[in-house]
Amino acid sequence: MSILKKTLLDVIFASEKRKNTLLLLQDGPKEMEFLLNPLDTTRQALLPQIRILEDHYLITHSHDVYELTTIGKLIVDYMEPIIDKIGVFDTDIDYWGTHYLDFVPSHLLKRIDELGQCTLIKPHITELYEINKEFHEATKKSKSHYIVTTFLHPNFPELTAELTGANVEIYFITSQVLFDKLLEEKYDEFSSMLSNKLIHVFVSPREMDFQFISVNDYYIIMALLKTGKEVDLSYLLCSSEKSLKWGKDFFDFYLKDSTLITEI
Repeated sequence: MSILKKTLLDVIFASEKRKNTLLLLQDGPKEMEFLLNPLDTTRQALLPQIRILEDHYLITHSHDVYELTTIGKLIVDYMEPIIDKIGVFDTDIDYWGTHYLDFVPSHLLKRIDELGQCTLIKPHITELYEINKEFHEATKKSKSHYIVTTFLHPNFPELTAELTGANVEIYFITSQVLFDKLLEEKYDEFSSMLSNKLIHVFVSPREMDFQFISVNDYYIIMALLKTGKEVDLSYLLCSSEKSLKWGKDFFDFYLKDSTLITEI
């Protein structure tokens, strides 16, 4: 049985043509001519790979029309999520492999493929304390802005005023440590924020082992901690539709146990 599994893994993943052929057949039978264009290949080059898939009972054909077998369908149904997850980490495996992920709830960790291929941003030393302009400009055009954070930018009063001036609804979830720090060091600015009907502040009792995760209508931005929980100035910017849903679900997970702050 173990030899068969290894053989099938090799059959599926050792060849891009074989892997992509199976994925193309996922939604039904296809003629050979239909397969050639997306695979960017020729009939002569594809036929040997097709034969390997047939020899392992993953596909079958009749009159130049190819389709998945029952075994093929069972396997391909599980292939796409795995490939998508690999695609996320392949964006920059050195980043993902050296950063702490245990804070992500299990149901969202299983859906991490929804982030898609994110862009890793490494700010220049002259830009360390600047906000991401692309994200900020997109936020100003958004209806709402969600953020779960353990710190606020030094210019947060000006930044939030700019967003509320653009009629953006802002939802903050802060850690207890950050909330206490704001009360102690930024009381007036924080009190002013709470008086704005467009700003909603919540305090989470959960431990937050990340820097921040923020979502607008166009992007999700994620600043993680390194595996030893050291601060890292690089961050990820993702923009797929599914990534925005993932980010909002992350916010909602923290919102469940959080307390709304209406006055201080």
